[in-house]
Amino acid sequence: MNWYCLHTKPKREAAVAEYCGTSLGLETYLPRLQQHRTIRRVRRLVTSPLFPRYLFCRLELGTHYRAVRYAPDALDLVHLGSGPAPVPDTLIGDLRAWAGDKGDVLQLPSPLRPGDTVEITDGPMRGLSAVILRAEEEKDRVAILLSVLQTGIPATISRTQLRKV
Repeated sequence: MNWYCLHTKPKREAAVAEYCGTSLGLETYLPRLQQHRTIRRVRRLVTSPLFPRYLFCRLELGTHYRAVRYAPDALDLVHLGSGPAPVPDTLIGDLRAWAGDKGDVLQLPSPLRPGDTVEITDGPMRGLSAVILRAEEEKDRVAILLSVLQTGIPATISRTQLRKV
């Protein structure tokens, strides 16, 4: 049995994985990414598929191809040339190792850490340099120390207005 990549309808990855796992008895892997996003001006922790509209399924082509191909909300296996392209076991292993003990949920490290030098990209202070004092993941605003006239001025600013230097 090999791993294959299964193409699904939009936002139906979990439903197809559930169907293949329970109804067909196949092993599936749907890696998801957990990250903070600003939605309607509110910073939230969101979990979404790492590869939108795709999931991995371990199957025997001769036995399960048609059942998987015609599963509800599934479109087809990803092909390379004339046939479905197998996914290397090492790729699935690497993704699982990246997720660690969280199963199928992957997390990216925070791009802003205390001590990082940043540049303000928007607003009245555009172009000024600053150093991150505090950057809490669940908050949209970060505390910075502005470098103005050789003095440090503490301020808070939206992380969307910063670029890491």
